Amino acid sequence: MRHGRKINHLGRTSSHRHALLKNMSISLILNKRITTTVAKAKALRQYVEPLLNRAKEDTTHSRRIVFDYLQSKEAVQALFDEVAQKIAGRNGGYTRIIRLAPRQGDNAEMCLIELVDYNTFLGGEKKEKVKTRRGRRKKGASETSVDTTPENNDTTAEA
Repeated sequence: MRHGRKINHLGRTSSHRHALLKNMSISLILNKRITTTVAKAKALRQYVEPLLNRAKEDTTHSRRIVFDYLQSKEAVQALFDEVAQKIAGRNGGYTRIIRLAPRQGDNAEMCLIELVDYNTFLGGEKKEKVKTRRGRRKKGASETSVDTTPENNDTTAEA
């Protein structure tokens, strides 16, 4: 039974689990997107979102708290410099989990966890739609819509 078991232990000891989440957090911050199992991604989301929220306030105290969790100067630097700029206007939900096909070897549920503001293939870059006409124009439509009176035609008024 799982009475009182609030977190997923991921089949690891406490120190192993913390090391796993720390390394995955560093990879997520530096690479902006990682592929992992669904259970690990859900555990990672609970671990990394408070750190991302802490990074929105750039103080020495918040940097020291985040460094205590990550133990990586490069990750802390990237988090406070570039990631915090992107998530400044967001109140939460900094990560997105996208389910993928099961893993080939053991059929584990795989997913892609990414930082929301760094998505590139899910509509991050909006393309302008080019208007294309389909079908033919009716015969009378083009002639009736154009007004050819001299008052409305600027080129004939100047001549």
